[in-house]
Amino acid sequence: MAATAAVALGWGAFAVATAAPATAALPTAAVAVGDSFISGEGAGAYTAVADINGTSQGFPGWSAANNNAYFCHRSANASLNVAALSGIAARFNLACSGGQPHDIANASNTRTNGRLVASQLNQLRAVAQTHDIDVVLVGLGSNNSSFTFGDVATLCANRFIADAWTGWWEFWAYINGPVPQEPCTDADLASAAEVAAATTETTNALRQLITTLNEIDADGQHRIVFQDYTNPLPFDVYSSFIEQDGRQDDRDKFRDLGAERYAAGCPIHRASLAPGHRFSANLGNVVRNSHANLSAEFPGQDLVYLNVQRAFDGARLCENANSPTGALATPVRIMDGPSGTHITSLSGYDKIAIQRFANACVTYFQTCQESWHPNAAGHAVLGQCLAAAATTANRTIACIRNPNGTLTFQ
Repeated sequence: MAATAAVALGWGAFAVATAAPATAALPTAAVAVGDSFISGEGAGAYTAVADINGTSQGFPGWSAANNNAYFCHRSANASLNVAALSGIAARFNLACSGGQPHDIANASNTRTNGRLVASQLNQLRAVAQTHDIDVVLVGLGSNNSSFTFGDVATLCANRFIADAWTGWWEFWAYINGPVPQEPCTDADLASAAEVAAATTETTNALRQLITTLNEIDADGQHRIVFQDYTNPLPFDVYSSFIEQDGRQDDRDKFRDLGAERYAAGCPIHRASLAPGHRFSANLGNVVRNSHANLSAEFPGQDLVYLNVQRAFDGARLCENANSPTGALATPVRIMDGPSGTHITSLSGYDKIAIQRFANACVTYFQTCQESWHPNAAGHAVLGQCLAAAATTANRTIACIRNPNGTLTFQ
């Protein structure tokens, strides 16, 4: 889009722009801020991103530093770009994969593992110089000072892979310390205290967003949609993914089953799924409570909470026999080094090779960061959810996928 390209040119371009005459109405805009579930991580068709110096960063190569602005992974297929938003002339995706509440008002690179991009509020101010902001989609809270979605996903997937390929007696695996192989529990993901801290951190950042919008929006009229998160995994795997070669995942070493679940996109213990869904519900509570707190604090603001926790019902990874085909989320995929070629099957690989693949994800996180995110089809669904949230007369709306693929809004 021309509007997106304009943002990618860098902030200096806006500094010399002539202000529109007071009598001229600015073109309307919808803007996305937040993290990977908003930026379009997993949806492909990633666009160039202006870095902290205003330099447009296209794909820098798989071995580049992960803090490169491009790896914000702003997708042309992101829900903001595909939603049917009546009356909107331009769309600006300012979200960044891995984004945290810190990044709303501060340059992301000023925190650990942040990317080289300006604060999202500064990027928003640049948009407001040329456009009247009418809709803001924000997804925030899955990454914060206490925990991040990527760390949680990596923890549970790695435990499953280690359990599948490494026997308890193989002491070589413990040379560098214990290799956890047990399923994830609630305590491994986020404690009640961490969720409470994340809620406070998210609420504070969103308060800054609201205050800034009130200062910069041309006509002072805008709707802010607070979207929460949907779990890419089912409550339990499809029956064909429960057992292989007479082995389930509650015994030691199950390579065939491990390879099957990896190929299907869900390398995770069945026992980890319920804690994972409780973690997702907690992320929903972070967003819901932030919305409630700020609605009370700013009673005149147009704030809508969009619950998408059931938007992928029936189409999660390993929920059907043909997974990952037909799923609305990206499977876990890793590379053998920064090669650009994802490994789709682990069959035939020994534990040494698999350890090498896992290490590539640690060293070059961009090689695996698309894993367990909404894909392009998933963002098409989330776009329908956003379109409903942009027009609802309610302050909260739930987007629920029906068995036939249609959506119900409650």
